[in-house]
Amino acid sequence: MKRTRKVWVAACTLVWAGGCGPEGPPERVVTTGSLYEEMIDLLRLAELPDPGYSTVQFSSYDRRSNLPEGPGWFANSDGFGGEPIPGFDSVLVEPGADSIGEYLMADVRGPGALVRLWTASIDGDVKLYLDGEEDPLFEGSADDFFRRPLDGFEEASELDAMAMVGTLNQRDGTYIPIPFARGLRLVWIGNLDHTHFYQVDVRKYAPGTRVETFRPEDLRTYKETIDRVTEVLADPDTNLPSRSQQSPTHIAVDLEPGDGVDAVAFQGPGALERLELMLDAPNLPRALRQTVLLIQADEHPVPQVESPLGDFFGAAPGVNPYGSLPFTVRPDGLMISRWVMPYKESLLVRLENRGDQPVTITGSALPMAYEWDDSRSMHFRARWRVDHDMVPDPAAVQDLPFLLAQGEGVYVGTTSILLNPTPVPTPGGGWWGEGDEKVFVDGEARPSIFGTGSEDYYNYSWSSPDIFALPYCGQPRNDGPGNRGFVTNYRWHVLDALPFQQEIRFYMEAYPHERTPGFSYARVGYHYGRPGMTDDHESLTPDDIREPRPAGVWMPAARGGARNSVFYQAEELGRGSGVVLETGALYAGGRIAVRRPVAAGARWRLTVPITEEGDYRIHFVARLDPNGSAVQVRWDGEAVALGTGASNLVLHRPYRTLLRDFTIRPLHLAPGAHTLEFVWEGAGPEVERPEIALDFVWVQKVG
Repeated sequence: MKRTRKVWVAACTLVWAGGCGPEGPPERVVTTGSLYEEMIDLLRLAELPDPGYSTVQFSSYDRRSNLPEGPGWFANSDGFGGEPIPGFDSVLVEPGADSIGEYLMADVRGPGALVRLWTASIDGDVKLYLDGEEDPLFEGSADDFFRRPLDGFEEASELDAMAMVGTLNQRDGTYIPIPFARGLRLVWIGNLDHTHFYQVDVRKYAPGTRVETFRPEDLRTYKETIDRVTEVLADPDTNLPSRSQQSPTHIAVDLEPGDGVDAVAFQGPGALERLELMLDAPNLPRALRQTVLLIQADEHPVPQVESPLGDFFGAAPGVNPYGSLPFTVRPDGLMISRWVMPYKESLLVRLENRGDQPVTITGSALPMAYEWDDSRSMHFRARWRVDHDMVPDPAAVQDLPFLLAQGEGVYVGTTSILLNPTPVPTPGGGWWGEGDEKVFVDGEARPSIFGTGSEDYYNYSWSSPDIFALPYCGQPRNDGPGNRGFVTNYRWHVLDALPFQQEIRFYMEAYPHERTPGFSYARVGYHYGRPGMTDDHESLTPDDIREPRPAGVWMPAARGGARNSVFYQAEELGRGSGVVLETGALYAGGRIAVRRPVAAGARWRLTVPITEEGDYRIHFVARLDPNGSAVQVRWDGEAVALGTGASNLVLHRPYRTLLRDFTIRPLHLAPGAHTLEFVWEGAGPEVERPEIALDFVWVQKVG
């Protein structure tokens, strides 16, 4: 890998230039430091950007998708290699005898800033040029650039590389701002038959905006700022200081079915800086969907926020703890919002119990001093919608609307809350999110944001079932096995916010691997809007907020990644002493076998039949939950390597109950009875009732 750069002359960096004379306020200068500051500034999002900008995306989307709802609109060759049309803006140098060519990823003229990078996998090299310079700022591995763009700069050695993990680098997304004064050009050098998934998000400022181009010395100049920003992103609950000098208003209400209450009323001008709510009910997941939060600013007749309570906080269904910059959900069920909500005259927070059980809601609302600016201030808005009983189908892909709004504002976040009833127990075949996001801004004929897959939008890849929570993105729920069951994803647009002056149309394709009846797809589009904004929101109906439930008892299907397989319920292969059956809709056949070991070294043996000689993968689906134990996995008496290379598993997960598929590396097996064995290795002190829970075992012929 090689990086080249010029020797830069150190200069004084000013965030503001000029004075506050009769010609008005000083002109703002965009710098590397000011962009890092924006990464944790939630108040800034509540006002129209100054200086103004638009956000555009360059990606490897399928270039046949060039006419909305026309032929090829849902084409999906977007980075695997060998696309019918190369997934780049243009071909700069045709491939030579070695099949290596040069391709234009992004070309931006005028002032701007690179604000986000994402890749699932990318081969080859890239060159990044700023301001028309002949020498690239970066030249080297494309994978390094998309995941670690600062590595190799001597100045970066003074930063804490570990502190960037999970803060500036979030899963497969990277948020390292690189401003430029006159232009950006990004070139990929590689073989078109090799992978090249990419997304490059760029701010484009209005001509004449003062921007100080990134130089490696900025990493030293703004080290204190970068360290502080990463510290806040790592733990917003502890490290994001409150602006308010006021006392919170406490909330404590009991609501019978059909009741509603104005829980908080503030007179303005001001802003709600923090909202904390906790709900208690006999059936908590149902109550979180059927208790509705309404937030109404400045006596607008249609509340700017109308959403089921749990869905608004990204915790649904049920309580799934996570932490991010604007939202935190704690294990005890306390839900915290840090979105700043300005109001000129008044703000009303209303809670309505539209369910069939009594609920208790406690919490607080923290106001802050805020002077409403008639030219820039905006109301916070959250539009929730749902499609129940969908039948998403790869043969009939559809664009699902998340937000269709007219007016001026800034789009700041998205949550998807899904029920995926696929019977395929692997991501391959059971994946729900092959579809791309498409965002049209201000009358565009082609979306300025055109993605490469739903998980790519949410900053991960390869339909991963992992549970993760990061400052701007996360997956706090994914039941499994594979991507089956309830799934929740979130993404917050902070550095990469999406301003619009006239309108925004945000869609995500509903595009699964296979036809999936009974799908439920709820989503929230979080945004700020100037007074006068209108959208296509419709008031929630009782059917909208009904509790989504899987229909009937499911059994795993031998399709997709589970093809050539035979499935066995765990209890069919060997019960033994201490094994009990538990029931639940999460489990195949509606039940799961559970053994509660009594001593270290206890063994649970299952007899697995092999009908003919051959190469096989042995899979088993286990439950991960607060009572999960540590086990060693053995096959025919010998410890075996799982996908991680180890033979040991820890089945403990705090706060959640998940099903996960584990795979023994391929084995050549003779016909007859074989033994799958789990040896109990103990449990942590936090585990009150240690157990091993197995749902089913499957035998997959290889080749």
